[in-house]
Amino acid sequence: MSRELPILFNAEMVRAILDGMKTCTRRVVKLPKSMSGRPVGKNGDIGFMYPGGIKRPPCHQGDILYVRETWQFLYELDGNEQPIEEAGKYYYAATDIIPFNIYVDENGVKRDYVPWKPSIHMPKEAARIWLKVTDIRVERLQEITEDGAKAEGANWKNGKNVGWEEKMRHTAIERFAEIWESTIKKSDIDRYGWEANPWVWVIEFERCDKERRVVDGR
Repeated sequence: MSRELPILFNAEMVRAILDGMKTCTRRVVKLPKSMSGRPVGKNGDIGFMYPGGIKRPPCHQGDILYVRETWQFLYELDGNEQPIEEAGKYYYAATDIIPFNIYVDENGVKRDYVPWKPSIHMPKEAARIWLKVTDIRVERLQEITEDGAKAEGANWKNGKNVGWEEKMRHTAIERFAEIWESTIKKSDIDRYGWEANPWVWVIEFERCDKERRVVDGR
């Protein structure tokens, strides 16, 4: 039976998903330090075996992922600078510009700027992007191909497709390696960076419509 699970993406990757440029993501198979192992099942669909047991896949084919992204929920203010409850709206840092500056926080304190809230705190009801898992497997990070790097959104930069000159200078794999490095904490580079070539879950997905998902159970 399929499940609904959260997954985090930064603003640039959210834009790539919305533009149809990103249909895959890689996530580290996190193991205790100095431990390794091997995939179990067909390309690791059962899990990843290591001395401490079996690390199960974070999701399975058919599961639904709802994207958590940098967000905010704001009310418009009336002439007395009071929130208009029916005018509440979600905003998303990847695509939206907040049209006003005055912000009343959850304690009723008025502030002169509007902060974005981190993706990890985004509630499920705020999700606007739903993804259906079409395949999941385990492989080494550097096993990625040019087509795989493109499916990761490596042809996407600063909200648009990269230009021809950049495509000539860098392969999609090289661009993906740069993107990957930017997402890894400096303290973890030696374990999870590109040169470390860690084992990763490769999660392929397709966009699915929220309303159809509810009606059809998909």
